[in-house]
Amino acid sequence: MVIAEVDAAVENSVKNEQYQSVCQEKEEILRLLRKCGFRVTKQRGLILDIVLEHECSSCKEIYYQAIQKDPGIGMATVYRMVNTLTDIGILKVAALKPQVDVPGSGKGCQMVS
Repeated sequence: MVIAEVDAAVENSVKNEQYQSVCQEKEEILRLLRKCGFRVTKQRGLILDIVLEHECSSCKEIYYQAIQKDPGIGMATVYRMVNTLTDIGILKVAALKPQVDVPGSGKGCQMVS
């Protein structure tokens, strides 16, 4: 019983550290957006949360997750935000052309370190 409690405490500690790291990363990105002249809206924040918290493979996937939390968000808003994050160097968008198989390349969005 004691081991399970210790394991749970360690797991909670790791989750808390990951959460803190994501929060710091989000704040850094929001500062960069403001510095580049973008307003930080609720919808932009929501899209950023989804990108940071989930593995996304497409703008559609981000959109479907976003409308779960804000049904008023539009697909164009998601595409613009992804483009903005790409333009400022936060996201790297990789896509394969149909019928092309290049080993080691993927599709979707990747956070740039």
